[in-house]
Amino acid sequence: MEMMRALVQRSYRGPEDLVLTDVRRPVPGPGEYLVRVTAAGVNFADVSQTYGRYGGGPQPPYVAGFEAAGEIVSAGIEGLLPVGTTVVGTGAGAFAEYVVMPAAGALEVPPGWSAAEALGLVLNWATALAALKPLGAVESGETVLIHAAAGGVGQAAVRLAHHYGARVIATAAPTKHDAVRALGADLVLDSTSPEELLGMTGGVDLVLESVGRATFGASLAAARPITGRVVVFGASSGEAALTTHDLIFTHPVQVKGLHIGVLADSAPAVYRWLLKELLELVAQGVYTPGRPEVHALADGPELLVALEARRTSGKHALDPWS
Repeated sequence: MEMMRALVQRSYRGPEDLVLTDVRRPVPGPGEYLVRVTAAGVNFADVSQTYGRYGGGPQPPYVAGFEAAGEIVSAGIEGLLPVGTTVVGTGAGAFAEYVVMPAAGALEVPPGWSAAEALGLVLNWATALAALKPLGAVESGETVLIHAAAGGVGQAAVRLAHHYGARVIATAAPTKHDAVRALGADLVLDSTSPEELLGMTGGVDLVLESVGRATFGASLAAARPITGRVVVFGASSGEAALTTHDLIFTHPVQVKGLHIGVLADSAPAVYRWLLKELLELVAQGVYTPGRPEVHALADGPELLVALEARRTSGKHALDPWS
């Protein structure tokens, strides 16, 4: 029985109950790769899972993490990517030295990129692209409001919306405004004062909503009646409610939910388009190698605490071998 180091969540008491320990190394089943993890992506969903708030999330004890990049070391499938290929994708238990990854969702890391630089390709960037294009139907000249613009998905969304010719209004903490402007945002507002949106935007065509309770009401109010779209893919500040009365009389806008894993399973043709478009963006130089801040695996619990407290910016990763 081969063992490996991993971060195991022991309860739903939060990141403080995430511990580094030895567990059994997984074995790939049919249609899966065993990947030696070089870098594991850290996302707010990892925080939500530690409290049991993530829909369909694992039951403790479990190996945490679900985004990884690294080298294929064995496979339960033939005819796709060979052993030795560096890939990025998702798989339960990514905060470990090895992870099992579904082959259908694994993407070869672009030539010349490191594994860490490719983190976000099939998660952050795919989510941002799905919110903007297949669901948000953004067009050049439209106005897009992006919440949590300094985060992994937010930064990708700002860059993509700017690339597609939209006017970008973003929200972020004041200390992060300059970084968000540098990505292509036309206007950056204080994330702690979402009511500022009501007097400054004049109505937007598309809202990317990932914060939830703290911004949801302002997002609905900011969207143009009837034609305005609100794509919801997160609730980092807590859940928000929406009634049929709201949709008919107060906020007659289009509200769409997005979970990239559900999209991949339920609309595989759309997901394949996303991956193809992302590779085109790489080829065009629009999507350049990421620059995640890499931490030792043992620092994972502390990093999740900082992420929960919004003390981080940009993409973060864990190195299981340091």
